[in-house]
Amino acid sequence: MDFPLNDEEKGKPLEELRLLGLAVDATNRGVLILDEDRRIIYTNRAFTDLFGYARDEVAGKRPSEFLPGTNTDATTFERLRRGAWDNQVVHGDTLLYSKSGREIWVSASVSPIKDNDGAVTNLVIVLVDITETKQIQNLQRIVLEAVASGLPLRGVADLICRQVETISPEVYSSMLLVDDEGRLHPLAGPRLPKEYSASLDGLRIGANVGSCGTAAYLAKTVVVTDIDTDPLWENHKSAVLPLGFQACWSSPIKMRDSRVAGTFAFYYKEKRGPSALHMELVSACLHLSMLAIETDDARHKIAQLSHFDSLTGLPNRQSLYDKAADLLPVEQGKETAFFALDLDRFKDINDTLGHSIGDRILIEAAYRLQKLTHPRSIVSRTEGDVFMIVVPDCNVSRASALADHILEELRAPINVSGLSLSTSASIGISIAQEQMAPEIFAEQAVSAMQQAKLAGRACYYFYNPEQNQIAKDRLILGNALRSAFGTESINLVYQPKVRLKNLELVGVEALSRWNDALLGEIAPGKFIPLAEEIGQIEAIGYWSLREACRQMALWRGEGVAVPNVSVNLSPLHFLNRSLTAFIEGVLAEFQLSASCLTIEITEGVMVGQNQESLATAMALHDIGVALSIDDFGTGFSSLSRLAKLPVKELKLDDSFVRNIEEDPNAQAVATAVISIGHSLGITIVSEGVETEKQAGLLERLGCEVAQGFLFGKPMRAHELEAYLMHRETRLSRDAD
Repeated sequence: MDFPLNDEEKGKPLEELRLLGLAVDATNRGVLILDEDRRIIYTNRAFTDLFGYARDEVAGKRPSEFLPGTNTDATTFERLRRGAWDNQVVHGDTLLYSKSGREIWVSASVSPIKDNDGAVTNLVIVLVDITETKQIQNLQRIVLEAVASGLPLRGVADLICRQVETISPEVYSSMLLVDDEGRLHPLAGPRLPKEYSASLDGLRIGANVGSCGTAAYLAKTVVVTDIDTDPLWENHKSAVLPLGFQACWSSPIKMRDSRVAGTFAFYYKEKRGPSALHMELVSACLHLSMLAIETDDARHKIAQLSHFDSLTGLPNRQSLYDKAADLLPVEQGKETAFFALDLDRFKDINDTLGHSIGDRILIEAAYRLQKLTHPRSIVSRTEGDVFMIVVPDCNVSRASALADHILEELRAPINVSGLSLSTSASIGISIAQEQMAPEIFAEQAVSAMQQAKLAGRACYYFYNPEQNQIAKDRLILGNALRSAFGTESINLVYQPKVRLKNLELVGVEALSRWNDALLGEIAPGKFIPLAEEIGQIEAIGYWSLREACRQMALWRGEGVAVPNVSVNLSPLHFLNRSLTAFIEGVLAEFQLSASCLTIEITEGVMVGQNQESLATAMALHDIGVALSIDDFGTGFSSLSRLAKLPVKELKLDDSFVRNIEEDPNAQAVATAVISIGHSLGITIVSEGVETEKQAGLLERLGCEVAQGFLFGKPMRAHELEAYLMHRETRLSRDAD
C-alpha cells in the first residue's frame, strides 16, 4: 500500500534539482541539454562564458545552426550529432566557433537520456575547452616537420619563438645557445630589439648573469619576477629595463647527456611569473629545442665526417677537390703543384706492429706535412696511407725543394710506444699551369707517384705530360659511368653454359655491357675496374641482379627454357649485410625461386679472412642461392676454406683453356681443378671454350659444363631466345 508524502518529503526533489542546477552552473565545462527535436533547452554559465552567447540567444536553436564554422571537420561534427540519437555515448574532439568568431577546440561528450521505454528523449552535451592543448600539439607538429625537412637551426628556433608568441602574445620569447667555453650566443628572439640580443653575444654564463646566464650556469630554471630588484640582474638590468621589460623566466635546454646547450626564456612587460599555459608551452619547447639542436649537431658531424678524415682531422678527398679549385692558377705564369704521397711499406707496419701503431704514424706524418707547407696550402688524407698536398704559386723548382724537405722530414725517427720508427715516402708531383678540374691534376700526381714506387720508393717523380690525355679520358669515363644508370646505355647480355656430354643448356651468365652515346662501346675490362676505383661497382652489381631476375621472370612467363642465371658480384657486395635481404626481395618481386639464381664471386672473397663476407656467403646458401667461384686458378686458392664454403660451381679460367691443347702446364692445372671439384662434389665449368678440340679434351678430363664462343657468344635477351629456338630445332634434327 502507498503512504502519502508529507510537505517536507515533497520538497526534497525540488531541493535536489536546485542543488544539481547550481553544480552544473558552477562547473568549468560547458553543458547543453537538447530536447527531442535537437533544440537547446538548457545551457550553463560555462557555455555562455566560453562561446559568448547569452542563454536566450541560443534557447530553441540547434547547435549545428551556430557552433560549426569554416574549419570545422564536418565528418566529426556529424558523428557527434547523430551518434547519441542512435542510443550511444559519443566522444570526440572538434573545432567550434564563438559568437565573436574565435576558434575553440573542444573535447565533446554527447550522452542520450531515455524514457521508461528506452526511447531517447534528450541529449546532454558536455564541452571541455582544449584549445591550448591543441595549440601546443599544433606547435609541436609544425616544429617537428620543420626539423625533419632540414630547416637550419636558426630558422627552427625563430619558428618556435614565433609560434609561442602567436599562442601567448603577452610574452617575448628568446632562445640562446651556450658554446663549449660557456658563452651565450643569440639564436632567436623575433620581438626582442636587435641591439639587446646583440649585447648578449659572447656573454659568459655565471651565478649572477641575469635569468639566462644564471639558468645555463646552474642548469636549472630561474624565475625573476622583478628585474629591477633581483640581484641576478644587478649588473645587467640597465640594458633591459629601458626596453620596458620587468620580469624574465629562463629555462636551460638540456641535451640527453645533461649538457646545457642553451636557454629558452620568456620576457614580460609586467612584474609576474609564468602562467600554467606558459609552463606547458615551455615544457614542450624545451624538448623541441633539444631535438632541433641535436639534429643540427648531427648534421654538422655528418658534414665533418663527409669532408674530413676522422683520424688525422685533415680534409678528405672531396674536400680537397672543393678547396683546390680556389688555388688553381688564374694568371699567366702562375703555377700550382699537386703532390701525391704514399708512405712506403706502410702495410708491413700495420701487419707486424698493429693498426694502433700505424694510426700513430699517420697522425705524426700528417702533423709533419702541415708543418712543412705554407698556410694557404691544402694537406689532405685521401685514403689509407696516401696524402695529397696542393701548394699555390709553386713551380717545378719550388716543388722539388719541398719534396726534398718532405722526404727528409719523414725519415726522422718517430717514437711510438717505446719504438723508434723511420719511414719514407714515394711522391708524385703534377704542376698545374691552367684551369682544369682538380681531379685531373690529382690523377696526374698519383700516376707520377706510381712511377716513384716502381723506381724503388723514397723518391719523387714529376708527372709525364704525355700521360695527360689518359688522365683526362679516365675522368671523362668515370663521370659518364656515374650517369649511365637509368639509361639504356648499360645493359646485360647472356652467354649460354652447356653440359658437354649432351649440349644441354644448364644456364646463362649475365654480363654487363656499356655502349655510351658519345664514347661508344667501352669494354668490360675497362669500365669494371674503373667502377671499382670510383665506387660504382656495387651499384652495377645491384642493378645487374635486379635486371637479370626481371629477365628470368619474362622468360618464365613466355616459356623460354632458361634454367638458371649467373650474376657476377664484387667482394664489396659481400661486406654488405643487406645483400641477402636485397636478393630475397628481388626474387619475391619477380616470383622466382632461389634455384633460378647463381652468384659468381672471385677467389678473393673465398680466401679473405673477413668474417662478414663468409657470413654473407653462408646466408645466401641458406636461402637456396648457388655460389660459383669465378676465374678459379688465377689467385691464391685456399683448399681448406674452399671445403668449408657452400660452393656449387668452380669456373676454370679461360687462360688455362686457351692453351690446353699445347701447354702441359695448362692441362695439369685443368686436371687438378677438375679433380678438386669431383672430390668436393662441385661442378666444374670451363670458360672460354672456342674449339671442338678444346671441348673434347675437357670432356675427357672430366669437365661437366663449358661456356664459350663454341656454344654461343654473349647475346641480348631477344638474341638468346632466337638462339635457343634455332638450337632446339638443330638438336631435334640431329637426334632424328
